[in-house]
Amino acid sequence: MTTGEHEQEKRRELRSYVVGFVAAVALTSLAFLVSAVGMTSSTAYIAIGAAALAQVVVHFRFFLHIGLQRSTRDDLQLILFTTLIITLMAGGTIWILGNLHLRMM
Repeated sequence: MTTGEHEQEKRRELRSYVVGFVAAVALTSLAFLVSAVGMTSSTAYIAIGAAALAQVVVHFRFFLHIGLQRSTRDDLQLILFTTLIITLMAGGTIWILGNLHLRMM
C-alpha cells in the first residue's frame, strides 16, 4: 500500500467516525428532546425506542464496522443470536416475576 492510498484510507475511516459521531449525537439529542417536550407517554416511548434502535444500527455500522458484507456477516449473526438469548432471558424473568407478583396480591 502506498503512502497516498494509506492517507486516503485514513481519511475515509476518519470521515466514517465523524459521520457516526454526528448521527449518534443527533439521535441522543432527539431522545432528550422527546422527553423534554412532554409528548404523550405512548408516542414518547415509540419515538425513543425508534431512536434507540437507530442508535444501535449507527454503532454497529460506524464504530464496530459490522455491515452486511460477506466478511462481517458472521459477526452480525453472532451479535443477533446473543441479543436473542439475552432478550429471552430478560423477558422470561420479567414474565415470571410479574406472574409471581400477581399471585401474591
